[in-house]
Amino acid sequence: MERVKRTGLRIAMLVVALNVWTGSPLLALWIGSRLQGSGPPRMGPVFAVVVTFAALSFGLAMVLARLGDAYDRMTGQTVRVHRHVAWLRSMRGERPQYPGEHAHVTALEQVLIVVVVACVLAFEIWFFFFSTSPIDQRSGRGALIHRSFLADAQRLPPPARDTDAVARQ
Repeated sequence: MERVKRTGLRIAMLVVALNVWTGSPLLALWIGSRLQGSGPPRMGPVFAVVVTFAALSFGLAMVLARLGDAYDRMTGQTVRVHRHVAWLRSMRGERPQYPGEHAHVTALEQVLIVVVVACVLAFEIWFFFFSTSPIDQRSGRGALIHRSFLADAQRLPPPARDTDAVARQ
């Protein structure tokens, strides 16, 4: 049962972390679009988007911190008052400050690392394969390959006709 709760907390951290990247910006833009209506942009809806985005992101960060603390309490990890995260320490910091104590990455940090890497990979895939080119408005490399294949196929000469086969019919 303990393992199920830990897995549930990790999944909840993952969902909340993904919503920091996707859910809060989309919800803020949706609220701004409902306030805007049609016509030229107004500053009121833009301000509403900024405030909504800030509030949602802050709220999701608080939820994420509480989920991380709950996971740490469940697994028995101790919270130190003075803690340096592993990637901000200098190489000189590789020496242990306290004998027998090792720096470790918490579950929340692991989830955040996975989410950031996944979002960067998703952006790179979109950028290189699906986004339009600002130069000639082509849609990604996949469309470029498809278009060049079609252009090559259109330039091919018509297939040669077998006169013997036509005569036999």
